[in-house]
Amino acid sequence: MIFKSTPIPGSFEIDLSPFSDERGVFSRLYCEDEFKAAGIRHPAIVQVNHSLTREKGTIRGMHYQYPPFAEVKIIRCLKGRVYDVVVDLRKNSPGFLKWHPIELSPEGYNMAYIPEGCAHGFQTLEENSELLYFHTAFYNKENEGGVCYNDPHLAIQWPLPPLNVSGKDKSYPLLDDTFGGVMMFPF
Repeated sequence: MIFKSTPIPGSFEIDLSPFSDERGVFSRLYCEDEFKAAGIRHPAIVQVNHSLTREKGTIRGMHYQYPPFAEVKIIRCLKGRVYDVVVDLRKNSPGFLKWHPIELSPEGYNMAYIPEGCAHGFQTLEENSELLYFHTAFYNKENEGGVCYNDPHLAIQWPLPPLNVSGKDKSYPLLDDTFGGVMMFPF
């Protein structure tokens, strides 16, 4: 595994460095020792989720959880292709209110590492895109939050016209100058 830093502190694109031979391909999705060797320490993975998004252009997000249920997410695309976005919502972070995209696909053999205190979302670039999510905290409805996918303070540049945004994802409040973040940085 190769960990490539992004402009968002603590966020990484992970190159899975697959092994190929005449039989096919093998890649490791998670290895605690390799994460530790890269200097990445996070809580244990406690939940794994899967999503299927049928229509190209669909946006899901931008989601996060407040402490004490803040979570690290590790995202892998199993089918299709997505424009995966992380938004830094950590007060005092050098990346506060900045966003960074990573294109994920099975052929890219890559994953996105989203640290605690960051929102996550994606847009499908192909029909029937599937994602696998590793989480370090259990989902907690009372502590979930989100920012609007089209918030002018963030100005995320989605590659396709947005489609099929859920009512919930459209209803997140827009950020204003009083937004103080979701947690302190560093944590």
